[in-house]
Amino acid sequence: MINTLITICARGGSKGIPGKNIKEINGKPLIYYTIKIANQYAVIISADVSLSTDSKEIKEVAKKNELYTEYVRPKELATDNAGKIGVLKHLLEYEEEKRNKTYNYIIDLDVTSPLRTIEDIYQAHVKLQNNQEALNIFSVSPAKRNPYFNMVEELNNKGYVQIVKNDGNFKSRQMAPKVYDMNASFYIYRREFFTQGFEISVTDRSLAFEIPHICFDLDEPEDFVIMSLMLRENLLDFEI
Repeated sequence: MINTLITICARGGSKGIPGKNIKEINGKPLIYYTIKIANQYAVIISADVSLSTDSKEIKEVAKKNELYTEYVRPKELATDNAGKIGVLKHLLEYEEEKRNKTYNYIIDLDVTSPLRTIEDIYQAHVKLQNNQEALNIFSVSPAKRNPYFNMVEELNNKGYVQIVKNDGNFKSRQMAPKVYDMNASFYIYRREFFTQGFEISVTDRSLAFEIPHICFDLDEPEDFVIMSLMLRENLLDFEI
């Protein structure tokens, strides 16, 4: 049997957008959109859904939106410096012990990047399943800047700069290798990933899934304004 755990991680503290995980957007708390699609996909593939948070307020909002959990994220995993992989591993171990099962796949849905569809998740899930050597897959979007062409870094303390990926002489962006932005919408892992000691999600056995529509995460207050406008004015050509 293939067992899948869908995870939603929502820490209480937020510097860029205070309380962003439960801040209302188009009449709903932000976390609602992720809980909704998590529960929908869970029904389709018979998965379990779990929440990792250190916040009582977030737990209450999640409960009102059909996701209840007794799990409480440990304080040491709720700091600004705590890595996401450690958070997921701790939640995975908790759920496996509680439910007395071993999960083959872990699908992590980010609350702050809700512009995703069931089809996006499904296609990425299938892509990972079809590549037996890959450990994980994550969502990406075409990058607006390219380190081979129009991104520079400081060369020395004199302030001179050079192209970041200075191993080609590309005269146009179209000639340069294609690069992507990690839009943080979802990450899908094989359980084996969490036994290899990785601390970040990008490895030499990682796949990328290009989302075929607009998708971005909420890092700054202006991002929230833009997404709110898009939802309010029905500017998306897909449903979340």
